[in-house]
Amino acid sequence: MLKADAIVLGAGIVGVSVAVHLQKRGRATVLVDRRAPGEETSFGNAGLIQREAVYPYAFPRDFKKFLTYALNRSAGSHYHWRALPKLAPFLIRYWWHSSPARHAAIAQAYARLIERSVDEHLSLAAEAGSAELLRPTGWILLYRTPSALDEAVTDAERLREEFGIRFRALDRRDLAEAEPHLGSGLTGGIHYTQPVSVSDPHALTLAYVRLFEHLGGRSARGDARTLEATPQGWQVQTESGSIEAKHVVVALGAWSDVVARAFGYRVPLATKRGYHVHFQPRGNAVLNHTVLDDERGYVLAPMAQGIRLTTGAEFAARDAPKTPVQLAKAEPLARDLFPLAERIEAEPWMGLRPCLPDMMPVIGPAPRHPGLWFAFGHAHHGLTLGPVTGRLMAEMMTGAAPFTDPAPYRVDRF
Repeated sequence: MLKADAIVLGAGIVGVSVAVHLQKRGRATVLVDRRAPGEETSFGNAGLIQREAVYPYAFPRDFKKFLTYALNRSAGSHYHWRALPKLAPFLIRYWWHSSPARHAAIAQAYARLIERSVDEHLSLAAEAGSAELLRPTGWILLYRTPSALDEAVTDAERLREEFGIRFRALDRRDLAEAEPHLGSGLTGGIHYTQPVSVSDPHALTLAYVRLFEHLGGRSARGDARTLEATPQGWQVQTESGSIEAKHVVVALGAWSDVVARAFGYRVPLATKRGYHVHFQPRGNAVLNHTVLDDERGYVLAPMAQGIRLTTGAEFAARDAPKTPVQLAKAEPLARDLFPLAERIEAEPWMGLRPCLPDMMPVIGPAPRHPGLWFAFGHAHHGLTLGPVTGRLMAEMMTGAAPFTDPAPYRVDRF
């Protein structure tokens, strides 16, 4: 039996970041996953470290947008009718937390994590020798109508006043200078300048794994469902044998509730499924920034693999078969925006964003089980918040003073 100080269950960007920070603080840590690191949700996303995202994505309160979503007509959102009865309790709570007053209060707590997101990534990437994967280009939200652009400017100004978020409002000429190969019909955009784009999120996760192993950490394949309490702490079974540690961290993303429920924690976790596919650019076309076509609901991101088209949220059963309806809707829109050539992959990728109804992650101890810790529920911002979550968890687990009050993220808030 292998003995360690800590076991981290889940080798996505959050789990890997927790493991790195524990190992940096001298805690012998084993990272356990059923698959190779970074092959679930961390494999596919828009590749953004979203420094501006102090307001997490809320349930739409605007009637026109809500109606579009309800009619299942948007590329930005899709749902399975059969899943609605099971999802209804989550959606109702999500809608409740999305009221303007509650959303503003959530942002105050969420901002404490977001404001450190870029710095924590830059620090780990430098240590991991992977700084070249991070590009300080920010990202651009595109608008086709003057009214939508005016509303976006108002929102950006509020973020600047409340949280110091920096941006540039782009008119048609500014946008053409920044992105000369975008199509016509755009009025302008908002360039948030502080976010960092990642050219290959999977490669970044693997770089952090290599840093973890360089620091003395170990990785193993195993099933988190074998986790059990022992007199000495916690034990899990892996292909390399049993591993026992005083502490265990559940960082299993969309599957975290399976393990939490086994120990009596009923966490209202749901998933927003998302898809991506890559294209070659046509001719000598270049996309300089990640761009969100905000009125049409899709993202194009320049990646090492090509131009990545990503979708918004699909509400469905976690294990339901793929239904890339949103990609089918978004692809002709994206081709109208940017000169895309052929698809690189025949089969689109799908991932699962683990979401909680109050839009904040769970980070902290399990109140009834000493040595059991949770780090999951980061929704759209797993990549953004991975390293900052790892730091906060490691500080709590080693008895150091946490950089911020962790109380808003505790599991017993539910």
